[in-house]
Amino acid sequence: MTTLTETDEHIVARIEAAAERMQKAHKAAASVIFGQDEVIARALITILSGGHALLIGVPGLAKTLLVETLGTVLGLDAKRIQFTPDLMPSDIIGAEVLEDNPGQRRTFRFIKGPIFTQLLMADEINRASPKTQSALLQAMQEHHVTVAGQRHDVPHPFHVLATQNPLEQEGTYPLPEAQLDRFLLQIDVTYPDINAERRMLYATTGTAARNVETVLSVNELISIQRVVRHIPVPDKVVEAILRLVRSARPGTGANADTDRYVAWGPGPRASQALMLAVRARALLEGRLAPSIDDVVAMADPVLKHRMALSFAARAEGQDLSGVIERLATALE
Repeated sequence: MTTLTETDEHIVARIEAAAERMQKAHKAAASVIFGQDEVIARALITILSGGHALLIGVPGLAKTLLVETLGTVLGLDAKRIQFTPDLMPSDIIGAEVLEDNPGQRRTFRFIKGPIFTQLLMADEINRASPKTQSALLQAMQEHHVTVAGQRHDVPHPFHVLATQNPLEQEGTYPLPEAQLDRFLLQIDVTYPDINAERRMLYATTGTAARNVETVLSVNELISIQRVVRHIPVPDKVVEAILRLVRSARPGTGANADTDRYVAWGPGPRASQALMLAVRARALLEGRLAPSIDDVVAMADPVLKHRMALSFAARAEGQDLSGVIERLATALE
């Protein structure tokens, strides 16, 4: 019989305590956002993993409210940027201004933009030009921006939750593949079921105020993010992650469907994202280690924005979710 060492027991205790806190955070967010439990869970998985998420859904599905609520629940400083065609990079990262003080030399002072926050909502990110979208790229990956040759670090932690409307394509600019790859997950926000929508009607059209509870502090969240990276991952789960990601790459001979239906597949960053996501999902559900079921569950949100369909797939009416589901099902 295997016995736990003192170190193992300490890690187990930290995982269990973190799981309890995150389940409380999930419950607090769900008390305000009805019928979107899976969306809330995936947003929390993104933050626990230290990453960024792209939320895709039609207007009115509480995407903005989700970001505001998570900021309150997790104790994060949150800001919102409405992306528009005339938005400039300096509107996001900030700019240097010339200060003229009487009796002193003129100096430049950096005025920080809204990107200097812990939880940033980039609303309708695809409405801004590629030049402006790229202003986020360095901060998302390297957690700092460079202005006039000077480095300016963004706060820690730093997470971007960007939204995108899948319906209106006129006047929008598709996100470049390099930027899409920076998002840990693509979260599809769908319509709530009838029971959730009924609760929403009563809760939002009455006189009672909806108060959101602050569950965590910033330091507690950072501590839990560290715990996520200490969660052990069984060898069979690591192998499942590698098999899944590699089978989604065309030209490798790993899967005939992939060669026919996929134009380009996910890179190594997808494997890293999946490794973190399955750990975070296990913790959120109160388990001490992830399983292959976690790999299957997280396959679509991790891979979907890192792949493109071939012409043959589009001609046959295939979609990425269906292709990924078949690849993930082969793991079970």
